[in-house]
Amino acid sequence: MEFKKNQLLQALMIAAMGAGLAACGSDGDDGQDLTSKDTTTKAYGTELVFEGVDAPMTDADKRAIFASAATINEESFGGSFNLLARSGTDYSGVTFGQLVDENGTVLTETDGSIRVTDSNEHTSLLPVGDKLFSVSQMESRPGAMFLMELDQNAENGALTVKSMKQIDQSGVNGGWVHCAASVTPWTTHLASEEYEPDAKSLPTATEVADDSYSAGMLDYYTVENQWNPYFYGWNIEVEVSEDGSTDLTKRYAMARLAFELSYVMPDSKTTYMTDDGTNVGLYMFVADEAGDLSAGTTYVAKFDQQSAEGLGEFNLSWISLGHADEATIKAAVDAGTTFEDIFDSVDPTDGVCADGYTSINANGVGQECLAVKDGMETIASRLETRRYAAMLGGTTELRKEEGITFDPTRSKLYLAISEVARGMEDFAKNGSASNSYDLGGNNDIALDSYNSCGGVYQLDVAANEDMGSDYVATNMSGLIAGRPVSESDPQVAGYEDNNACHINGIASPDNVTYMSGYDYLIVGEDTGSGHQNDVIWAYDFDSAELTRIQTTPYGSETTSPYWYPNINGWSYMMSVVQHPYGESDGDKDTGAGEARAYTGYIGPFPGIAE
Repeated sequence: MEFKKNQLLQALMIAAMGAGLAACGSDGDDGQDLTSKDTTTKAYGTELVFEGVDAPMTDADKRAIFASAATINEESFGGSFNLLARSGTDYSGVTFGQLVDENGTVLTETDGSIRVTDSNEHTSLLPVGDKLFSVSQMESRPGAMFLMELDQNAENGALTVKSMKQIDQSGVNGGWVHCAASVTPWTTHLASEEYEPDAKSLPTATEVADDSYSAGMLDYYTVENQWNPYFYGWNIEVEVSEDGSTDLTKRYAMARLAFELSYVMPDSKTTYMTDDGTNVGLYMFVADEAGDLSAGTTYVAKFDQQSAEGLGEFNLSWISLGHADEATIKAAVDAGTTFEDIFDSVDPTDGVCADGYTSINANGVGQECLAVKDGMETIASRLETRRYAAMLGGTTELRKEEGITFDPTRSKLYLAISEVARGMEDFAKNGSASNSYDLGGNNDIALDSYNSCGGVYQLDVAANEDMGSDYVATNMSGLIAGRPVSESDPQVAGYEDNNACHINGIASPDNVTYMSGYDYLIVGEDTGSGHQNDVIWAYDFDSAELTRIQTTPYGSETTSPYWYPNINGWSYMMSVVQHPYGESDGDKDTGAGEARAYTGYIGPFPGIAE
């Protein structure tokens, strides 16, 4: 199948960006059914149909970015990935992706060059007054954030960077592994800090220095012994003013987790918080006041399994972890509270905890025996949210819990699980018997099969007067299952190498966004061996079919696709291509700039009427 002209032009454009990428236009019979066949009228009376793009087959195609065109009322839009910024490029005297210490001094490598991360992550669009800003965060240690002021072309909606500056995070003890994010209903950027450092095993800078994952954070400090594990693992709310100033607040009242992202529901009170990692949980925060995340009650989901087949089916109930306010929790952090201040702990004996200790299996560290010290319950609920939730009976068995989004048309949440494995199996790891993830825990989730390609779940929500929310999830079931290649579901010819998941199915879904107005669920991938080239998909609810709408270069991750239905008459699908050649195929990086990350968008499309 010959690539369409707009795809060829897009490959040429990417090549011209200085990445050393080749333009492409390959032929091949891939046997794919890429686009939805049942294109019924979408919400608001507007129909959008994606043309779809092919899965890359040639080396040249695998080095390029392709994005789908879309037809709306017989007019074509999109058809290219639109670049805003690339890591390592200077904008307004600021190198995008540069890392700095707490004084704002740029960190350097041993050769004196600027230390730049290619872990571009979530990039928001924030209309403030008469201006349009974007906060772009980096999944690095130390974390980094950049504020862009954007120009928007009134005629065609095109966005360009007008200016850029580094956001100072010293007022919140620095940032840590900023993963996905969301935009609140009151137009602030709600950032995350993923893979919170374990305060039990990394209490001081001495242990951190010997930990390859965490050690880079020590370069942020200008005074020795500043490390505190409880500085990190929080939501950070970023408020941007029209003059370009920023105000950052770590939201200590909500929870401390390995945040993928937090998503505020339309009531501006209820927030769902996803927890990435092994043996993690699903959490909900209900604020005391709409639009104010400084105080409220946190809940953990309790899973009641109804079916063990496929992705499973569950009823959900919610266990309260108690009420907290930001000032109280921040004071505990600032006072240097330690893990030993919160818990007594002992080792289990033959899988059994001593009297007075609660057995849990959370945090990806196996079985633990813990007791909360008197008067430390509220502090435990926020500084050690996952452990405390497990002690109260919450389900901490999810694996790689990723993005979440809300569909008001169906009153459903959609949640991505990158890998249905480990704690989600029944005393198993990747299909083989194992005690590691269920011993000492609830074993609430005990699915029949391991799915390395993951899945997307749907959750119905309903009002709950006792919890003070109209958006409480009541159940969870599979919507889209990944397709591990097997004899019964073989790979498409030509894609057998480096694609353990079927080329026409999802592989390790990471972040999701609901395309309001055009009624698609957008699913981005973060996969290594599942697909050699990660994909962003559009899922059509009417036909239950997937359309491939973006492909990325070797070894990339598609981070944080996010839908903006109407900004000054235009809609945008934000899209970031993280660490090309970083997750696989590093040997194909020629060193000519291919590894620099891309921050941009798909579209623009006509804005959706409110």
